[in-house]
This record gives sequence, structure tokens and C-alpha cells, in this order.
Amino acid sequence: MATTDPKLLEPNSISLAEALMDGAKRAVRDVQDYSLLSVRSLTNLFHPPYYISDVLDQMDIIGVGSVPIVVLTGFFIGAVMVLQTAAQFERFGQTALTADVVSLALVRELGPTITGLLVAGRNSSGIASELGSMVVTEQVDAMRAMGTDPTRKLVTPRVVATVLMLPLLTAMADFVGLIGGFIVSHFTLRLGAIAFWTRALDVLVFSDLMQGLSKPLVFGFILATVGCYQGLTVRGGTQGVGRATTQAVVVSSVFILVCNFFLTKLMLFLAGHVF
Repeated sequence: MATTDPKLLEPNSISLAEALMDGAKRAVRDVQDYSLLSVRSLTNLFHPPYYISDVLDQMDIIGVGSVPIVVLTGFFIGAVMVLQTAAQFERFGQTALTADVVSLALVRELGPTITGLLVAGRNSSGIASELGSMVVTEQVDAMRAMGTDPTRKLVTPRVVATVLMLPLLTAMADFVGLIGGFIVSHFTLRLGAIAFWTRALDVLVFSDLMQGLSKPLVFGFILATVGCYQGLTVRGGTQGVGRATTQAVVVSSVFILVCNFFLTKLMLFLAGHVF
């Protein structure tokens, strides 16, 4: 009777070290591919052809389409900040300082960060879903066959549109947040319009505006490139599109929060030495 080697019947097993090494290799490869895609999206700006109509379309989709959620969220963020800070300032009889705190927090930190996260949830996922569907249906391959660079046609317009529109959305969120803060402070703290707006504007300096409007440029680049990368690297059909959409939101949101720390540290250093 023929005997079978029991080792041949055992399933292929992978050690923990091999699994960790494979994961590290995939992570390094993903970072490399993402970096190359990001660099190419910028270098495409220095030589034609340019797809201006695609940029305008994406500015409408990303910018105008995000206005309602940004305005609504900004209003209630400013209102909640007044409610949280007023209770503390009332203990010391300094309710007028509420306008200072709300203005600085919105312009420096909350406005850029919350707007970036909202746009990432709305548009980074949409970009990944749209491009992923094009990959699955082989539209990207057909584009390459016709001699069109997918990076120039699909990625660069979305990156440019997001970088241009996110600072405008952030400024809108800051302004609407101050309006929400004023309305709540007027009815709860009895602060007049002149007192509130004078302190809210006088407390801001040039470094605060630079910090609040330069962060959205970086955040917009991050969420656009992450969404494009996740969409163009879809594998596994329609299920892969769903995974890419989820990963685009998660990765871009985490990336924005991590970069926000380093950008804040850099801006505070520049505010003390340059601006």
C-alpha cells in the first residue's frame, strides 16, 4: 500500500515573521506608488495639455457641492463653542472673552480641520468610487489605449480643484461659525453685535490668518490624491470599489489629522520668527 507523506497534506503555513515582512513590503510599495502619483499630479501642471473644463467641473462638484454641509456644520460648531466657553467665563465675569476664544479656535484650528474632514468624507470617497468604477469597467485602460494619460486627465484636475476650493470653504466655515457664535452669545450672554465682532476681529493677527488658510491647501492636496490613488488601484471588481471608498475616507482623515499636528507646530514656529 502506498503511503502518503503527512507533510504534503498539511496546508501551506506562513510564519509570523513572513506575514509581518509581507505587510511591511506592501506598505512601502503603497507609499511609493502614492508618492509617485502625487508628484506626477503636480508636474503635469508645467506642460500641456491642460484640461480646464475638467477642473471647472470638479470645482463645481467639490466646492459648490460641499457648501451646504460646510455652512451647516460651521454654524453649529461656533454655537457649541460659545455654549462650552461661556459657562467658564461667566464664573470670572469675563464673558466678553468668548468672542476672542471662538474666533481664534475657528480660524486657527477648527475651521481648517473640520472642513478638511467633511470634504474628505464627501469628496475623497466620491473620487475613489468614481475612478474605481472607471478602472473596473476598463475605461482607464481604454483611455491609455487612445494615448491619453489618466493621471493628467483624471488626477490633476481633481487635485487642482480641491486645492483651490478648500481654502474658500474654510473661510466660509469660519465666517458662518462666527455668526453662529454671535447669535448664541447674543441670546445667552447678552453680548451686543459691536462688542462681539470688534473683539472677534481685533484678536486675529496676520499669523492666525496664514495658519488658517495655508492648512486647507495641504489638506485639499491630501484628500484629493488619496482618493485618486485608492480609486486607480482598485482590485476585485465592485467589492474592491467599496473597499477603496472606505479606505479613501479613513486614510485621508487620519492623514489630515497627523499632518495637522506637524503643520501647527511649523506655523507656530514661523509665527514667532517670520510673521
